[in-house]
Amino acid sequence: MKQAIDNFSKQADTYKVSRPTYPQALYDFLLAQCPSRATAWDCGTGNGQVAMALADHFELVTASDLSGAQLAAAEHRPNIRYIESRAEHTPFPDHAFDLITVGQAAHWFDMAEFSREAKRVGKTGGHIGIFGYGLMRIDAATDALVWELYEEVLGEYWDPERRIVEGGYQELEFDFPELETPTDFAIADTWNVDRLLTFLHSWSATQKYKDAHGGEDPVNGVEARLRSLWREETKEVQFPVFLRLGNIE
Repeated sequence: MKQAIDNFSKQADTYKVSRPTYPQALYDFLLAQCPSRATAWDCGTGNGQVAMALADHFELVTASDLSGAQLAAAEHRPNIRYIESRAEHTPFPDHAFDLITVGQAAHWFDMAEFSREAKRVGKTGGHIGIFGYGLMRIDAATDALVWELYEEVLGEYWDPERRIVEGGYQELEFDFPELETPTDFAIADTWNVDRLLTFLHSWSATQKYKDAHGGEDPVNGVEARLRSLWREETKEVQFPVFLRLGNIE
């Protein structure tokens, strides 16, 4: 089995406040596939963002993550049950869930093992959706500075799995009968420069760089230039969102 990777416990609080929010259109599409909405499992839930959205529509949402620190930072609702567990082996009963979701986490999984587990715990006729987002786009000058940090400074500190995200999960093993999905989902938001810097600090590669360089912060290399470029402005930020959706048979 693939070794479990926990890249976010050290910066769980930063990760929580910096994560982009998936668009309602994504959830609307997923919900439209689910006539039965008794139970959902959000796997790799992190701080519970997706679980919170699903809780508005399902009677019970089970949300699991490998990171206890992430779960400790998650928000709670009466109909959300948080469990610390690997994705590939869970304590859930057979045929328990109408919908299984994985947001920006499937690239860390042993997908062969996870697929077997999802087929076991998913209800026949249910669905599984794995989704995520690529690198944000803001404007040409900002994008160039972000790319400098992302690739030139942090390139060697990204796990190989990051390249799966860059490919929109198309190279990810997905052993389910697949449904056609929209390709125009996007996260759109308005950020100031401090919001952007917080997001850059939340990257797993940023933490790995700091660990390797005695705490030296790689974001410092672009912060002054970003502040000079943005000043007091807010800017429109967009992240491309990708989705693969399958039937559970």
